[in-house]
Amino acid sequence: MNPAWKLNQLLGLFLESPCPLCQRSQAQALCVSCQRQIQRYRCSSADAWQLGSLSVFAWGGYSGALKRAIAALKYEGNPHLAEILGTWMAESWRSVNPSTNGVVVPIPMHPSKKRQRGFNQAELLAQHFCHITQLPIAVNGLKRDRATEAQFKLSSAEREHNLAEAFSVGKPFLQKPPSRPVWLLDDIYTTGATASSAAQTLRQHGIRVQGIIVLARTEAGMKSGKCEEAF
Repeated sequence: MNPAWKLNQLLGLFLESPCPLCQRSQAQALCVSCQRQIQRYRCSSADAWQLGSLSVFAWGGYSGALKRAIAALKYEGNPHLAEILGTWMAESWRSVNPSTNGVVVPIPMHPSKKRQRGFNQAELLAQHFCHITQLPIAVNGLKRDRATEAQFKLSSAEREHNLAEAFSVGKPFLQKPPSRPVWLLDDIYTTGATASSAAQTLRQHGIRVQGIIVLARTEAGMKSGKCEEAF
């Protein structure tokens, strides 16, 4: 477990800790000012768009305060930020898709990377998302068999090669495939290569995949949809 994560958790039990984005003293995960700044980057239209046969739902655009919050969550020992971010994702999701017909599968990390970070941010977001939406979660529905390079620095062709055979179906789904359609969940959407690779792996085993839910999508991901600053 990441030592910075453990320290932040302990301090939060006894003290008002500084906001991870602006360092102001506050009793919440994020100060009110930073919450407002992040909300500026939520999608003005919460409608899903299509990536081939996959529906894609993004809460916001990967820029500004939202981009900073994701970095603070992933790289600066602030996994508690997943609660408020996952809750926001769930609230937007319920406003356009109140159905509870589905099972959520967070995009897995390679075990070595998860040990190094101490957590999988997609898994944490999914837990809080499912707490609000009441959708079931299958944390081990997918496995990451091969460590891969960061996708953001690769070309489209390199992304596909990077993710080749990176995933496999988890033991719970091999033993009993889900009767409900799967919704993948991740923190960032760039070109859809990760979602497509994960979906293909599940579909090869006869598992229905409806789409992917993400916290933020990058500028490249915005080209095909309606995500923009809300104000």
